[in-house]
Amino acid sequence: MIPFELAEPRSLEEAIALLDGADDTVRPIAGGTALMLMMKAGVFRPTRLIALRRVAGENGIDLAADGSLHIGALATLSALGRTPAVREGFPVIAQTLRTLSNVRVRNVATIGGNLAHADPHMDLPPVLAALGAQVRVAGPKGERTVAVENLFAGYYETVLARNELIAQVIVPPLGAKRAAYAKVTTRSADDWPALGIAVVLDAQGLNVRTADVFVSAATEKPIRLKAAEAVLRGAEANETNLSRAGEAAAGEVETTADARGSASYKQELVRVFVKRAVRKALGLGDAQGRAG
Repeated sequence: MIPFELAEPRSLEEAIALLDGADDTVRPIAGGTALMLMMKAGVFRPTRLIALRRVAGENGIDLAADGSLHIGALATLSALGRTPAVREGFPVIAQTLRTLSNVRVRNVATIGGNLAHADPHMDLPPVLAALGAQVRVAGPKGERTVAVENLFAGYYETVLARNELIAQVIVPPLGAKRAAYAKVTTRSADDWPALGIAVVLDAQGLNVRTADVFVSAATEKPIRLKAAEAVLRGAEANETNLSRAGEAAAGEVETTADARGSASYKQELVRVFVKRAVRKALGLGDAQGRAG
C-alpha cells in the first residue's frame, strides 16, 4: 500500500471538517472490513483516511419511548445482534445478523459502514429498507434524513455526498407486523448471498393487509418489488396467491449475473424465494436456502 495520511477526529463535526467533497481519495473508515481489502488489492489508494473509531457518542443502541430503535452509526454488528431490545423487538435483524459474514467481521464492522459501502450483496440493507428504516446524515450544511430504501443509487453507490457521514439509523416500531429475511448462498450459510428477500407484513392470520418486499444480491441495489406487494395486498396468503406473487416479482425485476449465478438462475430464485420468505414471515416454514 502507498503512504497516506491518517486522521483520528474525536467528534462528528471534526470528522466532517476533515472530509473533502471534491476528492474521492479522502475517505472515512470505521470497521475497515471492506475498505482495507480494497486497499490491499490496489483497487483504492487513499491520500487521507479519517478513522472514526475515536468519535464519541455515535455507537449507542437505544429503544426510544415510541418503540423505535435508534442505532449509532459506529455500533458494531455484533453489539447490535446482542442487544436485548433488538432481539426482542426486531428479531428479524438479530436473525439476519447470525449469518451475516462471520463473527470476526461482525465484531469490527459498523452499521454505518455497512450501509455506506453499498455492496449489493449485504444482508442488512434490504431488511432495513423493508422495515422502513431511515438514516440521519450529517454534513457541513447540517443534517438530513434519508430512507434506507432511497439511500442506494446503484452498484456500490449511495446518495451521500463525499463530505457527508451516516450518523444514526432509526428503525420504526415493528409492532404486530411480521418480518423475515430469506437468502440463498452458494457455499456456506454465512457466505455472500446469490439472492436476498426481505419481507414485512401487516397480517391477521393468513390475511395480508399490507406487504413490504425487497430483493437484493441478485440486483445492483436493494429494490422494492411493487408488483409482488400489489398481489399480496388484501389477499390471503394461500399457495395460489403466493405463487402469483412470486411470478409477479420475477417478472418485474432485472437480475444481474455474477460468480454466484446467471441472471436467469437468479430470476428463478426470486420466483421461488418471494413465496418462501412470505411463508417464513407468517410462521409457515423456514426459508433459509443453499444453492447448488
